[in-house]
Amino acid sequence: MILIADGGSTKCDWILLDINGDIKLKTRTKGLNPAVFKKGIIEERLFENEDLKINKDNITEIYFYGAGCGTENPRLMLKGIFEDYFSKASVDVKEDTYAAAYAVTSEPGIVCILGTGSNSSFFDGKNINTSIPSLGYVLMDEASGNYFGKKLIRDYYYKKMPEDLRAQFASQYDLNADEIKLNIYKKENPNTYLANFAEFMFKSEQNEYFTSVLRKGIKDFFKNRIKPYDDYQKLPVHFVGSIAYFSSDIIMQVAKKYNVKIGNIVRRPIDGLIEYHKKKLQIIK
Repeated sequence: MILIADGGSTKCDWILLDINGDIKLKTRTKGLNPAVFKKGIIEERLFENEDLKINKDNITEIYFYGAGCGTENPRLMLKGIFEDYFSKASVDVKEDTYAAAYAVTSEPGIVCILGTGSNSSFFDGKNINTSIPSLGYVLMDEASGNYFGKKLIRDYYYKKMPEDLRAQFASQYDLNADEIKLNIYKKENPNTYLANFAEFMFKSEQNEYFTSVLRKGIKDFFKNRIKPYDDYQKLPVHFVGSIAYFSSDIIMQVAKKYNVKIGNIVRRPIDGLIEYHKKKLQIIK
């Protein structure tokens, strides 16, 4: 059987296919980003899933697409964990941009991820080329969940957020300074912690403040992660991720300003991955 996974920092979706391409299992673990989590935490999160434990000896192929897998050392660490646990399976680990690309297109284009983190790559129809490596949530990640989470926290403390929204924000989140610093500087997974605050913009009624915050972040993303590609105005630009999905109207507006053609905007890439691997099975058969 074939195990496919779309992994982020917050969560990881797993799909088990039989040789005919039929779905035998859908399950989820916590995030397995090898650039964020230590080996022991990843192993713990993997081992605690009973669905995977029951089926692990029947799995012959694993295709894992994940955040944090764009550089060699984290990718090899994760591959080693999977090879030890799923001892009868061959393992292929790729960065999450491949999952995004397979989910939205089979043709050349620019593929962007706006989720907990953010990224962009050129997809030639087969391979990914990332002209600017991602340096993560501290230095980059424009228009991501953690980018917007940081913006909201700063605006709350600097009193740049409208008073009525400050009151709502404070009622929904623990904004004690010590609590925030503890989660950012002492606890695991600060990027996911920060991204949780971004949900405030999408669960509340839309207003001018939210629109301005979103537009600024998306403009920064276009300037830094799309415009550097030579053919950015000739190629379709696709988006994957919850932030992209819920900000699609603003993405369209900013794209028009930069004369960019928007292709597909998909919230979760896992469905596209399933279809991609089903087609591969049909070709093999």
